[in-house]
Amino acid sequence: MIIAEHLNKKFTVREKKGFLSRGKRIVEAVADVSLKIEPGAIVGLLGINGAGKTTTIKMLTTLLQPTAGTYSIDGIDAIKNPRAAKRAVNMVAGGERMIYWRLTAWENLWYFGQIYGVEDQVLKERIVSLLELVGLEGKEHIPVETFSKGMKQRLQIARGLINDPCYLFMDEPTIGLDVLIAKELRDHVKKLAKEEGKGILLTSHYIGEVEELCDYIYILNKGRLIHQGTSKELSREVFKEKLYIIKTYGDQSAAASLLRQSLTGAAVATRDDAIEISCADNISVELSEICSKNRIPIRELYEKEPKFEDVIVKFSREA
Repeated sequence: MIIAEHLNKKFTVREKKGFLSRGKRIVEAVADVSLKIEPGAIVGLLGINGAGKTTTIKMLTTLLQPTAGTYSIDGIDAIKNPRAAKRAVNMVAGGERMIYWRLTAWENLWYFGQIYGVEDQVLKERIVSLLELVGLEGKEHIPVETFSKGMKQRLQIARGLINDPCYLFMDEPTIGLDVLIAKELRDHVKKLAKEEGKGILLTSHYIGEVEELCDYIYILNKGRLIHQGTSKELSREVFKEKLYIIKTYGDQSAAASLLRQSLTGAAVATRDDAIEISCADNISVELSEICSKNRIPIRELYEKEPKFEDVIVKFSREA
């Protein structure tokens, strides 16, 4: 398990104050971040641009030394022993930034495998299996500059797995990809977590992707964790009232008036061809009974789930 507690990162920035003089300013990119990543789990790290997501990932992958805080990987102190920590982690970023275009797929994986010190015979076998995993078998000796965006991103995933890491950090891996390729990559991510047992930390601006993949979510703002939980827990935290939608056959206004009289502590409104009822309690059974008793024929009755995108926007505005 990865355990990070109270991570902090400050940078010293030089800025020009006059014609000749230069001053220094301290920028706190990450103020206080504590999180956990378990094997086989996909954890989301969300926040608007500048929230500190990439800096946090760079600390967790030992690319940046924290200014303060602690960080361990399966009991290894990653700050005191970064070499050992590097063997257990790897990173995949969106935007085709972490592979060499003039090399072939095989040459890329061989190069990065050598950097990680993977033994030659093991590396040969691993390259074959990884190319098969990401659907690039038969393309191994083609220069990467001829690959499509989706192929390049799939190769990046293979590169991120070349050292067989226990934990994989994915920084917006589907950015710029079309719908079909993005779905294919999401399927790969699920397989890595659920079948291969990899612990994965994912950042993404695609909220639907986060809802689909993440078992647990941390929300970051101005370098601090402001909320955490599952998508449903976070939605309930923001939208404390349930929203029920009823569509009936016949006069909607008359049905809405009757429901308004019958329900206490609920707000009833009509929207287009539906009746919306907001209430803190679970009243689905009561709604059915009221409609049945008063012979109101129901066409549809369901509880409307809030959009997770609205949750992120609300949290970010409040912070």
